Amino acid sequence: MLAPSLFIVLALAGLLVSGLWVGMSLMAVGVFSLELFRDMRVDRFLASDLWSTGTALELVTLPLFILMGEVLFHSRLAENLFAGLSPFARLLPGRLIQVNVLASTLFATVSGSSAATTATVGRITIRELDKRGYSKMLSYGSLAGSGTMGFLIPPSIPMIVYGVLSEVSILDLFIAGVLPGLLLAALFFGYIAVRCALDPSLAPVDEARFTMAERVRAIGQLTPTVLLMAFVIGSMLGGFASITEAAAMGVLGAVILVAWERQLSWAMLGKCLLGTVKTCSMIGLILAGALFLTKAMARLAIPGQVAGMIEGLHLSPMMLVLLLLAFYLVLGCVIDGLSTIVMTLPVTLPLVVNAGLDPLWFGVFLIVTIEMAQITPPVGFNLFILNSMTGKSIAWLARAAAPFCALMVVHVALITLFPAIVTWLPAALR
Repeated sequence: MLAPSLFIVLALAGLLVSGLWVGMSLMAVGVFSLELFRDMRVDRFLASDLWSTGTALELVTLPLFILMGEVLFHSRLAENLFAGLSPFARLLPGRLIQVNVLASTLFATVSGSSAATTATVGRITIRELDKRGYSKMLSYGSLAGSGTMGFLIPPSIPMIVYGVLSEVSILDLFIAGVLPGLLLAALFFGYIAVRCALDPSLAPVDEARFTMAERVRAIGQLTPTVLLMAFVIGSMLGGFASITEAAAMGVLGAVILVAWERQLSWAMLGKCLLGTVKTCSMIGLILAGALFLTKAMARLAIPGQVAGMIEGLHLSPMMLVLLLLAFYLVLGCVIDGLSTIVMTLPVTLPLVVNAGLDPLWFGVFLIVTIEMAQITPPVGFNLFILNSMTGKSIAWLARAAAPFCALMVVHVALITLFPAIVTWLPAALR
């Protein structure tokens, strides 16, 4: 069975390098593999698989959360985040640079997308931080790193995809991401505070003073987004609504808030719906191609053989985690995170389960590793977004984001040594 494995690796690499869409590349490799190495009706198999993938009930949640993020992205609520956080962030070590971390953490709770979080927060904070003379290296790097929390803090699009593929409860995944997400935010916050304490020139002293009335007004600007966040997350954690119902209510809540801000228009709704369709189409195509290739590989017995080879190395669970971390770090440099999940999960998940590791824990581990892929060149989407917003080169931005990527490695080490960080909250709320 070496021939099918080698063919799949080489064919997939060739198609991806050629620039063909990821979903089409995955599907094409699956079709060619079965045609070459199995005698079966590939057309019927493909049609049945595409239908079952596209009509999976769990995927209903995906477009709803994406639409909620799009509505907020095109509204003034993101600007209100900066205005509301600024009076309080000035009191913190690192001052307004900490707004990148705080705003990204808050926006991630209603977005689910790393790219949307980075673009939305960056659109507001970059101009303000540059105008006040803050270190560009630290402010841009913190934005690149903090923007990735859109993947980890629920609702998370990659978590939904992982839950569908691994048959792990999406609600449990969402709950499991809360404490690791807050831990990662704390690591970023602490790093910025220490850097600015050692070198005060990174965060110039701002002489502006805020009255109590202005701080109360700032709280009022934060309240709508915080209430929406609490409503969506709280309804799921409290058992009052399913994930799909919470997502639908989140969309309704976002539309109501935008209408309250007098920004709701048919043109804006059209942009939001078009953005949602584009994103869902991209994700749907990747999912369909990946699931078909997964089943094709299963028909060729490839995942079992790869798992057997790695099991033959007699690695301890800790060594397996280190191997997977290195594997995903390297893969993340050339393939986007979502594609990485769907392409590798058929092989890596059985290895993790056989090693006695919790699939729920592995889901969070995997999300953190693909977060690193968002800020590592050459395929780092957060870097691309910041490149278009700032004009800085990808190499410069990668250097700025490197400390935050290192903090993610520390984060992985912490959740590996103390897996209860991931598993305790879902178990406590069951």
